[in-house]
Amino acid sequence: MAEQAVALLPDEPEAKLALAAALHDQTEYAAAAALYRQVLSRQPRHAGALSSLGNTLRALGHTEASLAAHDRAIAAAPANPEYAFNRATALLAAGDYAQGWPEYEARWLHPPGRVRALGPAWTGEPIEGRTILLHAEQGLGDTLQFVRYVPLVAALGARIVLEVQPQLVRYLSALPGAATVIARGDPLPPYDAHCPLLSLPRAFPGTIPADFPYLPMPPQARAANKRVGLAWAGSPHTNDGPAHLVDLRRSIDPALLSPLAALPGIEFVSLQLASTTRPDIPLTDPMTSVKDFADTAAIVADLDLVITVDTSIAHLAGGLGVPVWLMNRHAGCWRWQHARTDTPWYPNMRIYRQPRPLDWAPVVRAIARDLKPWYTQA
Repeated sequence: MAEQAVALLPDEPEAKLALAAALHDQTEYAAAAALYRQVLSRQPRHAGALSSLGNTLRALGHTEASLAAHDRAIAAAPANPEYAFNRATALLAAGDYAQGWPEYEARWLHPPGRVRALGPAWTGEPIEGRTILLHAEQGLGDTLQFVRYVPLVAALGARIVLEVQPQLVRYLSALPGAATVIARGDPLPPYDAHCPLLSLPRAFPGTIPADFPYLPMPPQARAANKRVGLAWAGSPHTNDGPAHLVDLRRSIDPALLSPLAALPGIEFVSLQLASTTRPDIPLTDPMTSVKDFADTAAIVADLDLVITVDTSIAHLAGGLGVPVWLMNRHAGCWRWQHARTDTPWYPNMRIYRQPRPLDWAPVVRAIARDLKPWYTQA
């Protein structure tokens, strides 16, 4: 339909913008960028085209050009929170945390109405002797990644009430520094101030807590053979169109994992909570008895290695200090930056990236290659 609109209205910028957005969603990034540039050749201060071009250039790995486009979008429309949010994610993807974390607060204004009425916000001021509500705001993986800051807040003398997704309550009740852990949606106890988990880095500039494991470590019962956990899909988010598109790009067809079957002596363990399709390799599946993340953490802690797509399992393994190999889509999340095979968030993580959008075969080949020497190590 977008292509027909461009054919019928070749000089209409909105038609080209609609087609460019569709191409971006289909990972046709170069074609999308060309269309955005066509619009900008006639309307160089079109803020929407500039911001969208910045997003597409980031997907292409053109970090400096992406930031330049976002800067121009902000200059053209400084009051638009969507453009500010897009620039913030580009800054974080570039590793510019000093500027990126403050600007990431724009997420509360895009889309409008996301802010909860929780009273005074804490931004890093002295809080000794007071109670602070720290609350989850995004996905399970985000919560697991950013609860690392909870002990830092506790060290300031605060009493912490931690509000998280129900699946995480039992597991994170053992998190150091959290006096009370409650499920999101339950009645809130009294508190003096609040802070969303992904706003905590702003209160501790220049700091990524590096004590590992920072997540509660369950009791372990190591097996004699080497055990490798596999997670090949994230939550499908079928009721959220943009998130569903992201999941389609981050999840891998389990049939593509078949080269791993040629590796003898490794016990592969499924970490998929629910999946209609399984890889064609011998696979132990303990997930049928899992009730929440406390159970999943006990399974992951007993593994020698976790191989996973970009989902909460990556953060769970990373926070537990279990070696984790991340199978990452071509234009990945801002937190994994661009072209890096490591990450400052998890020193025990190795990143394998698609060389091209939707091309998982080289990723699986590289993992199969690296598993051989890994298995023979003492």
